[in-house]
Amino acid sequence: MIKNRSTLATLGTLALASILALSACGVSQDDAAAGSDGGAGGASCIGTSDSAAQAPTELTLALVPSGDAKKLVDTVKPLEEALTSRLGIPVKGVITADYQAAVEAIGSNQAQIGMLPSLQMSQACDKYGAVPALQTVRKDKSSYSAQMFTNNPDKYCSDTPAEGPNGMLYCNGTASGNGPAGLDSVAKIKGATVAMLSPASPAGYIFPIAAMKSAGVDVNDVSPIKVTANDASVLAVYKGDAEVGFSYWDAREVVAKDNPDVGEKVVVFALTEEVPNDGMSVTSKLSSEWQTKISDAMLDFSKTPEGVEALTAIYQITGMQKADPDSLRKTQEAARSIGLG
Repeated sequence: MIKNRSTLATLGTLALASILALSACGVSQDDAAAGSDGGAGGASCIGTSDSAAQAPTELTLALVPSGDAKKLVDTVKPLEEALTSRLGIPVKGVITADYQAAVEAIGSNQAQIGMLPSLQMSQACDKYGAVPALQTVRKDKSSYSAQMFTNNPDKYCSDTPAEGPNGMLYCNGTASGNGPAGLDSVAKIKGATVAMLSPASPAGYIFPIAAMKSAGVDVNDVSPIKVTANDASVLAVYKGDAEVGFSYWDAREVVAKDNPDVGEKVVVFALTEEVPNDGMSVTSKLSSEWQTKISDAMLDFSKTPEGVEALTAIYQITGMQKADPDSLRKTQEAARSIGLG
């Protein structure tokens, strides 16, 4: 039976509390960003399953807000309904506190499915044997660039900012969204106030900090403003709380509805190396048959018009494809390059 919205919100709150407690007695988020074992890991998780596992009677899907958590509670409902219909058992979504909490939820079997960034997909694989099943597709790409943006383009832009296809301003060759671009300007960040996410975030921390390191700028050379989501990073720069911010490309679109001039006041000036897209991991505590059923159900839904609409509303996803574990490892390599693994 599908839970109504008020029930889902309650479930999300309860899950948040329980998973927070779980995370508190496990590893810290900073430690988690370093990886569980420091090894290369990799394809060993593929095919891992509990062959003796009984068929589940219900499934829990863990999600992490990339923006407004309350909005995510509402937008996940069509995905719940679609997976429930295709799998024949109830599937409920719960909202976790952060990426690592979602990993720990899968490890403890509080959740059997997780929508995770690339780093956490590898961590869940290494630490708990969770299978990286699918990767997301956005704008026909299974990777994206982390972006650096500013409210002070005169300092960071070597050319005049110009409108990109979405009508927002870009400079230094960043309008295509394909990285790397504009990295010569990264050295100018030294001494600036910078909005950044936690060290567990590939786009909001790992890849931008790696680009800074390559440009000779240490994280201690800037004044960080910690934010909890990509849209919050954009808004920190938009409101003048920070001079520079990090996010996925192009997170400005998420806040443009309520802030229509964000594409003028916040200018993208640099793109990092390409980051592997996020995706879906499935617990190894399920049989291989059920792992495949879940993967096939999500893949099938992602190919329908209603699936694209629902997944776009959740995480701006326009498609899904089979996961490439070797590609996912690029995020771990970037994390290690800045001392996180």
